[in-house]
Amino acid sequence: MLVINQPELSHEIAHLQHALPQLERVEVADLEHIDTTRLVFADVASFLQHQWKNPTIVLASAEQGALLAKAWQKGALTGWIWNDLPKKPEDVFTQLDLQYKRHQDSRDLPAAARLQQRMLPKPPRLPGYKIEQYFQPAAFLSGDWFDYWQVDDQQFLFYLADVAGHGVTSSLLTTWMAGFHGRAYSPLQLVSKLNNKLVAQNAEKHITLICGLLDFKTHEIEWCSAGHYPPAILLQRGQEPTILTTSSLPLGLTSDLKIETQHLTMQEGSQLIFCSDGALESFSGGLNEQFNQLIKTLQNEELSLPEHVADDVAILCLKRLLP
Repeated sequence: MLVINQPELSHEIAHLQHALPQLERVEVADLEHIDTTRLVFADVASFLQHQWKNPTIVLASAEQGALLAKAWQKGALTGWIWNDLPKKPEDVFTQLDLQYKRHQDSRDLPAAARLQQRMLPKPPRLPGYKIEQYFQPAAFLSGDWFDYWQVDDQQFLFYLADVAGHGVTSSLLTTWMAGFHGRAYSPLQLVSKLNNKLVAQNAEKHITLICGLLDFKTHEIEWCSAGHYPPAILLQRGQEPTILTTSSLPLGLTSDLKIETQHLTMQEGSQLIFCSDGALESFSGGLNEQFNQLIKTLQNEELSLPEHVADDVAILCLKRLLP
């Protein structure tokens, strides 16, 4: 802990150091070279004049209430009176330190959100195909995730996953999933790896996932779903939408997970769309009504979600281009 030295307040600072013997006197200029997480005690006028980054407890005379209020608005942790210090300042400091650390965790969330966004894959150039994607967390961090990679010159694997819940805990699992990039070469292998790890680690969270493996030469997709809703949607030119339904448990519930793969063929101009359940939240009605509205919106390419959503939203679309 540090206290900003001011010659005109030598007596008051000495009294503070007597109450908190570990306090070290420093000059204001020294703060440029000091860890910004270290707690600083300072006279309120000095704090308002210099505005450093360190967490700060400001001190003032009893007549400087207006300055204390201003300091709180500028980010001071709390204010003390020079000649009326708390009876147990160490206890007060401990509580303030905990509050500051919790506050710092909250302040770190925007940076963590930017990092998660940067971890998302960038749409690649694919022979005859195009990837489109949408990602919007309900708060800062998302429990939805998608990823894809080329297995070899002929095959491309892609998936979308939805961790139960949203926020920090769920986002940690999406980050963990990202570590599997490029390590699986089939839908069943990816599902098996993720499920076995989740069960072994007793993560106490389940994950729904839908996955596909595209063959560029045959235009066939081998796909499977682990308890994912909504089901995949196949849009084909001049045809009614095809809903790709299947039944399975989510990942992480049992080591004896039964998954069956299915096959479809991508015609020219067709689209295969994976969505997380948050994509339904902007529509009214029950699940079936919401799902039907989502399909119509995707058909018309008019999907426009509100700025603030109630649940995380992720959408992954694979398009076969027209010749």
